[in-house]
Amino acid sequence: MTKHTLKKLETLAKELGYKVRYEKGNFQSGYCLVEHQRVAIVNKFFDTEGRINVLLDILSQYRTSEGERKPVLDDTSTKLWKDLRPFLGIKEDEEE
Repeated sequence: MTKHTLKKLETLAKELGYKVRYEKGNFQSGYCLVEHQRVAIVNKFFDTEGRINVLLDILSQYRTSEGERKPVLDDTSTKLWKDLRPFLGIKEDEEE
């Protein structure tokens, strides 16, 4: 897993409405997610693979809320999100 993959996941998360921050913390899961604000605080000591795995875990929990507009994704993020959804266990009808 590469830094390029990490960058694409960070961009996707941002376009889905998450703010991803890398900070020092004592998180059991390696990250802390502030649900209502979609802020993901990731352990800054994680290596690239650890950061990718954490972002995948966070993205697997993504669902749009009722009444919330669908996010506007660029072409790269649209393709990545379409490819990731089955891997993350997200059905297309669950997202909306």
